[in-house]
Amino acid sequence: MSALYDRIGTGYSLVRQPDPRIAARIDAALGKAKTVVNIGAGTGSYEPAGRQVTAVEPSAEMIRQRPPGAAPAVQARAEALPFADDSFDAAMAILTVHHWSDQPRGLTEMRRVAHGPVVVLTFEQGHPGTWLGDYLPQLREHDAGQTLPFEEYRRRLGEIEVTPVPVPHDCIDGFLYAFWRRPEAYLDPAVRAGSSSFRVLPGLDAGLSRLAADLASGEWERRYGHLLQFEEFDAGYRLVVAE
Repeated sequence: MSALYDRIGTGYSLVRQPDPRIAARIDAALGKAKTVVNIGAGTGSYEPAGRQVTAVEPSAEMIRQRPPGAAPAVQARAEALPFADDSFDAAMAILTVHHWSDQPRGLTEMRRVAHGPVVVLTFEQGHPGTWLGDYLPQLREHDAGQTLPFEEYRRRLGEIEVTPVPVPHDCIDGFLYAFWRRPEAYLDPAVRAGSSSFRVLPGLDAGLSRLAADLASGEWERRYGHLLQFEEFDAGYRLVVAE
């Protein structure tokens, strides 16, 4: 089964590690669920301990990188989950919905197979993200075209609660906007390799060169140095929970 991350996922697990503060929010949202299906599970980040987890992941490369002892993984897609109705107490999907070929269908499938909470960590449509978009406007255009409005989540999942998930300044998970207070990190190819946006978007070199120049000259700090006083930042990430 071919998948995007068969091409771009090499080395993903080196950069993408679950941040315990974000993990705690996800775990709390799952409530008392004992059986959980993790859709778009990747290498296993944020799979809760103490629960019976079944992972669903389309990419063989990502499944290969799952650590020993990780939950068993089924190679399948969100849009066609190979499970009967109400097979699990809960379903979760963490920073993956934007990769699905049919996002509404995938959400419908999550609701079908879980009789309890559906928990999704995603990105708010129209949110500007961080200052990184000033250097790489392609990212904002890309984000806007990838995310669903929350009204679509309501149509597919039922009543939902949407809460911000601020990004800690020292977040250990290397997703796109994790480095809002560590701008030099974006100049590291290994860091960029942990975000699909840097793998699939062309024409980013000029913006990255401008970032490097502004860091060297002090211009970045002049424009954005006020952020250095913050412990966390709302970069647009949202936890969607449907009971």
